[in-house]
This record gives sequence, C-alpha cells and structure tokens, in this order.
Amino acid sequence: MSTLFSPYSLGELTLKNRIVIAPMCQYSAENGAATDWHMIHLGHLSLSGAGLMFIEATAVEAAGRISPSDLGLWDDATEAALARVLQAVRKHSPTAVAIQLGHAGRKASVHVPWEGGHSIPLAEGGWKTSAPSAVPFTEGDETPVALDAAGLQRIRDAFADAARRSARLGLDAIEVHAAHGYLLHQFLSPLSNRREDEYGGSLENRMRFPLEIFDIVRAAFPGERPVGVRVSATDWVDGGWDLEQTVAFAKELERRGCAFIHVSSGGLSTKQKITLGPGYQVPFAERIKRETSLPTIAVGLITEPEQAEAIVASGEADLVALARGILYDPRWPWHAAARLGAHVDAPPQYWRSQPRELKTLFNAGKWG
Repeated sequence: MSTLFSPYSLGELTLKNRIVIAPMCQYSAENGAATDWHMIHLGHLSLSGAGLMFIEATAVEAAGRISPSDLGLWDDATEAALARVLQAVRKHSPTAVAIQLGHAGRKASVHVPWEGGHSIPLAEGGWKTSAPSAVPFTEGDETPVALDAAGLQRIRDAFADAARRSARLGLDAIEVHAAHGYLLHQFLSPLSNRREDEYGGSLENRMRFPLEIFDIVRAAFPGERPVGVRVSATDWVDGGWDLEQTVAFAKELERRGCAFIHVSSGGLSTKQKITLGPGYQVPFAERIKRETSLPTIAVGLITEPEQAEAIVASGEADLVALARGILYDPRWPWHAAARLGAHVDAPPQYWRSQPRELKTLFNAGKWG
C-alpha cells in the first residue's frame, strides 16, 4: 500500500490522499476579482486527483496585493467572482479546496513577474506600502509606512472579513500566509521588524501580531474547518528568522488550535543564500513535526513520486505539496499512482485515457 495515496485527516477534513497543490500566484485578477483564467487554472488542477488544492495567495485588502493583478477577497465583488469559479470546481471535482489569505506588506505594489517584478513608483500607479517598520525590501523601493495602532486594527479587521467570506464560499480550509517575506513574516523576522513597542524586539513580541491574526481567522471561520499557517522556516540570512524561532512559533500555534503547518523558507531578504536540492526544505518540516503534534506539509523541489512516497512513509512530513511541478505536469498524481502501484480518482470523462496496461489505475465509480 502506498502511504502517499492513503487518506489523511486535518481535523474533521479527510483528504483522499497526501498530495497537496500549493498556492501559486497567477497575477491574473482584475481589481482583485477572479477571472476566466482562474476558472481554467483551478478547474483543470481540480481534476488532477490531488487530495487538497490551495487557491493562490489572496489579499485581504487592496493595498495588500503583491501586484495590481493579484487575487483578493475584500468585498462583495471579489467574493462573487471567486464564488463563480468555485461553483464550477465543486460541480465537477471532489477535491478539497482551501485558500491562502495574506498581505504583502512592504513587498506590495510591484509589477507582475513577466514584466520584471520591480516596484511600481507611486507616479506610475503604485501605492504606498505598509510594514512593521519603515524598512524597504530592496534599495530604491519606496519606504513603507510603519503600521500604527489604526493600521494594525485595519489589517486585523481585513483578515477577519476575508475569513468570514471564505466561510460563506464554502472553502474547506484556510492557510494564513506568514512566509516568503510578506507582512506576517516581516513581523516575525528581526531583519524587517525594528519596532520598539510590544510588537517588536523579543521573539515573544515579534510573534504577537502573527499570532493575533491566526486567532482572529480561527475565530471567524467555522470551528470544524481547519485553519493552518504557511511559514518560512529560515530567512537564510545570519541574524534573521531561523528554524529555532520557527519551532517556537509552531508551538504557540499548536496551543491555539492550528490544524497544520506548511513549511517553506526564504523570501524576506535579497541577501538570502539558499542551498537548493531535491527536498531541501523537508528537514524543516521534519523538525517541526518532531517537536510538535502539528500535521506538516512539506514543499520545495519535490518532483518524483518515489521521493514524495519516501517523505510521507518515513514520517518526515504528513503531506507533500507540489507547486511548479504540477503546473508542468497537471496530472502528476495520476503518473505517481502508476509508478507506485496505487489508484487515484479521475473524472469518468477521462477513464478511457488510462493506458491498457494500467486499466485499474483509476478508482472507477468513486468520483464525486
């Protein structure tokens, strides 16, 4: 029996297998609203057979978008646009669907990647960014506004509102984005958080606002549906956020009813020095799993089915997430099942596609 293709439960949400589609920005929204691109993108990935699919990083307010084309969930228009997409996905796929809620902080107001990804000047349609401290991400960027009490409350309210909208949309889970150098990660890291109030300085203080946001989202989302957190386990910079602090953060999240932790790294500083390799972030997930009871999702250069199987079978992580790999191969779970001698759900419209020698690959009659 393949562990990768065995069921797994995040609280009351039971997944059909341990394969997760990671949230991946598409930079294809209009004023925060999902478009036909999202219908196509999420629609075809929802037919992959993965156990859980995350919608991309979704801004809780317009100023929290990475780019002007980021997806958002902050008003009735953005909620209605996403509802249209989800209605189609739900009609044709049994895959569990979650959303990643976030705020870009000082990394907001940039061009989409295929236009260079550089900061957009205010005179050219950019907007003033906010952060824990008035420290820009890169030299030459507009200096962000250090959040005051009113700004912190505005962001708390935005996360709560987005969580309530997520509940109305029927989403199965929420992931709070505290990774990749975005706002909540900026509060966690001493490299970006230079505050001298109760939200800066000590580890306890730097964790305070991200933990507040988790509590707010958890309270605003139905209790039977899981809420987890995405973390960067290390900044890959001396003197920055690191694995020891991440473990301490995870333990605090565990006490607050966090349902899972999704472990990546980096993104906060241009000075990061990352040693890349297959599964290079898996040891971070393994450490958190070992020191807490939190279910962990490992991500990062996990490309081969045997590699994914070994990660979950050995207990290094509970689930594995695919990002670029599943964009390249949207039927990765099918091909993994074939390699591992397992079975996978597929829509009946595609049953005739399985190779003759793999005629029992699909779980016929179990779709939906």
